[in-house]
Amino acid sequence: MIVSQGWAELDVDRGDDLLVVGEVDHQALFPRVAAVVHHGGAGTTTTAARAGVPQVVLPQVYDQHYWAGRVDLLGIGAGHPAGMPTAASLLDALERVSRPSVAARARAVAAEVRTDGARAAAERLVGTG
Repeated sequence: MIVSQGWAELDVDRGDDLLVVGEVDHQALFPRVAAVVHHGGAGTTTTAARAGVPQVVLPQVYDQHYWAGRVDLLGIGAGHPAGMPTAASLLDALERVSRPSVAARARAVAAEVRTDGARAAAERLVGTG
């Protein structure tokens, strides 16, 4: 498991099967993992979707709950219920996203994620698109 300390500088018990990292390039890392567990920010959710890997969203505030619902609805992962996750609830979510059908759906959706959204919006605003 790879744990990003993030801005919270998490203090995590380290073991032989755990790598704790500081800042990391999500675009480079996510395609190389079996699943991404994250807070559900728009950028992280999109980056995981573009990587084509299942995701578990642990929403805490604001739009994170929306993105957890979208991940569920799209079938590309699992949105965790509101509140603090437990070992059992996290294991349940990871088991759900480990199904081959979820991985296949995540790959299929990744192929549909557009990367030209800002350009397309700008072209529409100025009437050239």
